[in-house]
Amino acid sequence: MLTSRALVRGLKSGFWRPLSSTSSVQAAHGKDMSPDVLDPSVQQYNNRLDTPLSDVPFVRNLNSEQRQLKEKEKGPWTKLTKEEKIALYRLTHELTYPEMRRGSSEWKTVLGGVFIFLGFSGMLVWWQRIFVFGEVPHTLSDEWVEKQTQRMIDMRINPVGGFAYHWDYVKKQWK
Repeated sequence: MLTSRALVRGLKSGFWRPLSSTSSVQAAHGKDMSPDVLDPSVQQYNNRLDTPLSDVPFVRNLNSEQRQLKEKEKGPWTKLTKEEKIALYRLTHELTYPEMRRGSSEWKTVLGGVFIFLGFSGMLVWWQRIFVFGEVPHTLSDEWVEKQTQRMIDMRINPVGGFAYHWDYVKKQWK
């Protein structure tokens, strides 16, 4: 059992220091966060056709050229060139409506994966038929099946509602 004196001695000597360092405390409180970490309390930008005009701008941290363009935006729009208007649009929105509606080429990847899977499965079945399975048993030949059928008819197998019921014994043919 630890006494209070041993606890104080351990704290003074730095014995428990790795358990709670100042860098881990700062990181836990957001003081040492990397720029790649997203803050969940801040609303995020998204491209969606059902909510096309997002309240959050696409570019949040503007560089000097973008800031000058934003200042120029406050003036008359007739002085802006077409390229500047497009650049202003791209500051607030990542994609246009036609770009959002444009399909992706992902179907090619999926179809390619399906064909690879089917090809591999076909090769596996072919390999099994050649190297794993043996010859077809003689009981599956047409002659054997015909003899077996005739034997079952002669023995009158299941004459009430089964196999022999469908055979006409007078005409010697199937009903």
